[in-house]
Amino acid sequence: MRTTMQPLASTNPHDEDDGFHEECGVFGVWNATDAAALTALGLHALQHRGQEASGVVTLSDHSTDQGEFHAHRGLGLVGDIFGDAKVMAQLKGRCAVGHNRYATTGETALRNVQPLFADFEFGGLAVAHNGNLTNATALKRALVRRGCLFQSTTDSEVFVHLIAISLYANVVDRLIDALKQVQGAYSLVALHNGALIGARDPLGVRPLVLGRIGPEVGGSYVLASETCALDIVGAEFVRDIEAGEIVVIDENGLRSIRPFGRTQSRFCVFEYIYFARPDSVVEGTPVYGTRKRIGAELALESPVEADVIVPVPDSGVPAAMGYAAESGLPFELGIIRNHYVGRTFIEPTDQIRHLGVKLKHSANRAMLEGKRVILVDDSIVRGTTSKKIVEMVRQAGAREVHMRISSPPTTHPCFYGIDTPERAKLLAANHDVEEMARIIGADSLAFISLDGMYRALGRPGRDSENPGYCDACFTGDYAIPLTDLIGHPEREPALLAANGQ
Repeated sequence: MRTTMQPLASTNPHDEDDGFHEECGVFGVWNATDAAALTALGLHALQHRGQEASGVVTLSDHSTDQGEFHAHRGLGLVGDIFGDAKVMAQLKGRCAVGHNRYATTGETALRNVQPLFADFEFGGLAVAHNGNLTNATALKRALVRRGCLFQSTTDSEVFVHLIAISLYANVVDRLIDALKQVQGAYSLVALHNGALIGARDPLGVRPLVLGRIGPEVGGSYVLASETCALDIVGAEFVRDIEAGEIVVIDENGLRSIRPFGRTQSRFCVFEYIYFARPDSVVEGTPVYGTRKRIGAELALESPVEADVIVPVPDSGVPAAMGYAAESGLPFELGIIRNHYVGRTFIEPTDQIRHLGVKLKHSANRAMLEGKRVILVDDSIVRGTTSKKIVEMVRQAGAREVHMRISSPPTTHPCFYGIDTPERAKLLAANHDVEEMARIIGADSLAFISLDGMYRALGRPGRDSENPGYCDACFTGDYAIPLTDLIGHPEREPALLAANGQ
């Protein structure tokens, strides 16, 4: 396998860790001209899901078991890593897998950049994974005792070793064997000498979609985290990969395997609220329209006398539009976002940290001065950014500042692939709404209710017996066991804190 690395600096500002950080994005293509270029384009469309690192692995001859793999990985943004024609020329082949990384487990280092690759008895295998395994530590300990040598600190490498030690004959059966041993949330794409494989966890927490370029027979197949990645490469959306499903794409076409049987989906509800790109369609539902409906429901639940609706860009924009339409109040861009923000080159003194929010956002005074303003945002995590936004709007002359949030209060951390602070640092886990309003400096604060969120998603409310979505960050209802936090004294405090004990 030919591998190149590009040690670029990461460009993702953490904003003092106030907020949900993206998961990861995966992309795979089978039997297409310029597979590497298509994959880089797909990763570009999925850039919002991870900005710390990207990688692409291609297969030069997928029609035999003698194909050669080529790889390039780097820290930074897709355009920086794959913008060099010489790099792309080295990534030969009609099949490829790619990955955008936001580190939810493991350090940010080149050794953790995916896709991971290994040579097996059956040939080479590249794996790209979105999600988080909740029994990775327990599995890793068992694997190390068996003599496995881990080359990275990411939980995704567990898949590689489980496949390596499996006693099954072919790669698909070995992958199924591995998937039956892991717990957690995952969508993954894998490429080996004979096939492109896609898989989702039994509850379908993380997304994965199937697309096609060209005719059904002899055409090219695409797997991606979101439909926006299909759009950029001209692929037609075929369907979502279902919860617990494995699809195998090879020279004979596509076949589906269901090793877990039919399961009840618990898709991550935060994909609708924040993570997915607004122009994506997830689980059959357009994200943009859903966010507008959430905003409208929020206006019905929590009206307040005001003069103008202002979104906190960009994620608050569709919900603010829905709030404005339902309330009859004007929608204005009272906050302007600077889209060209990387890590600051200025020494981060206390004064500069205080001004840091203005690197991303600046007040549009003409739309704020003398007004009673309703600010609409997608979530409050630690509250530090919300406090700075409210303060900035007041300094621009707003007479009143009311905050409306298009998700329920975030009271629990996510263990399924989203980087969130521990429960002790979540504002809503430690304060009621009135106290939160006082802390961020707002005249009033309201969140959409849990039932209101479900109504916006087309349901009568939340069914506690069958919620239909993973909403653990709002409810503490963890549908997948948190095995790595049980039985280890040094970790049990995190588990107890997660469950509010």
